[in-house]
Amino acid sequence: MEYKITTANFDEEVLNSDMPVFVDFYADWCGPCKMMAPIVEELAKKYDGKVKVGKCNIDEENGIAARYRIMSIPTMMVFKSGEIKETIVGAVSQKELEDKIDKALA
Repeated sequence: MEYKITTANFDEEVLNSDMPVFVDFYADWCGPCKMMAPIVEELAKKYDGKVKVGKCNIDEENGIAARYRIMSIPTMMVFKSGEIKETIVGAVSQKELEDKIDKALA
């Protein structure tokens, strides 16, 4: 299941989460973001119960985008215990994302 990450729930869902959180920062108009959407959905299924997978629309949540200095999209971050453990910018393979998530889980 993918979570919708907003300013209202960011602290609770991401920073205070008991499990690692993968956040996809995207925009509806972004071609590479649309390309990554099925991969992010697949990650949500694969890591269900181990990693929380969320999506944050930077057009709707520009405060979060500014806070984390999101300059290019898609940008994906892996948070663990409230800290950024991995940052991935641009369209990448599912394997590369899984490697980054697995590294954060270790």
